[in-house]
Amino acid sequence: MSTSTKDKSWVLVTGASSGFGVEFAKQYAAQGRSLILVARTLSKLESLAAQLRKEFDVDVMVEQVDLSFVTAVKGLHQRLRERNILVDILINNAGHGLQGPFLDHSLDHSLAMIDLDIASLTAMTRLFAEDMRARRKGHILMVASLLSYQGVKNFAVYSAAKAYVLKFSDALHRELKGDGVVVTALCPGMSDTGFAAEAKQELTPVLRRIMMQPLPVVRAGIHALQAGRMSVVPGFGNKAMAVLTWATPRWLHQSIMAVVMGN
Repeated sequence: MSTSTKDKSWVLVTGASSGFGVEFAKQYAAQGRSLILVARTLSKLESLAAQLRKEFDVDVMVEQVDLSFVTAVKGLHQRLRERNILVDILINNAGHGLQGPFLDHSLDHSLAMIDLDIASLTAMTRLFAEDMRARRKGHILMVASLLSYQGVKNFAVYSAAKAYVLKFSDALHRELKGDGVVVTALCPGMSDTGFAAEAKQELTPVLRRIMMQPLPVVRAGIHALQAGRMSVVPGFGNKAMAVLTWATPRWLHQSIMAVVMGN
C-alpha cells in the first residue's frame, strides 16, 4: 500500500470481514477506490486486503476494531485523522442479529446488539459526518434491513435496532443534504451473507425462495448512494413486502411476516 495519504479520499467499510462488507469492498475496489476495512477478525481482513490489492491494484488499510465499544470507534477516528486520511464514503455495515424470544436471550446479548447496531453506528456517523460537513463533501450508507419497517416476532431487538437505523438515516438525509453530505439507507431482505447462521435463524421455504445474493444488494446500495436517494429496498419481493407494510394495518402485515420468518 502506498504510504502517501495526503489529499486522497477513502471508502471506509465496517463489518468488512464477511457478508455485505466483503462485497462492498470488492465493488469499490473495482472502481479503483482506496479502502479502509474495519472488523474484529484480523486474519480475514488481511486476507481480503491482499486479494484486493492483487486483483485491483488499490490501496487498502486494515483496522482491527471491536466496534461494540464507542471508545474503539473514537480511537479509530483519531488514528485516521492523525494520518490525514479523509473518509469520503462511510459504509455503516457492521451489525449483529439474533432470532428467538426476547426473554430467552440474556440481557447482555440484547444490550450487545444495541451497542453495535445503534450506539456504534451513531458514533461512527457523528464523527465522520462532522469531517465531511467541514469539507462539504461526503457519502454515508446505513445498512438497515427490511425488518426495520415493522416489529418482528422473535427479532424484537434486532428489528427495533434496524428501525432506529432507518429513521436516523432518513432524518440525516435531510439534515445534511445542504452541507454536501449524502445519507442513504439500504434495506435488504434475506440475503446469502451468513447472517442467518450467525443469528441462529430458521430458513423457511419462503425465505429460501426470496433470498438474494450479496452482489445485487450491494450494487443497489452503491447506486442509490451515488444517486443521492434517501433509501432503497433491493429485490422485487422485498419491495412488495415494504409496500404491503405501508398499505396494511400492523396486525396483518406483522402476522404475515411472522409466518414468513418461521415464527
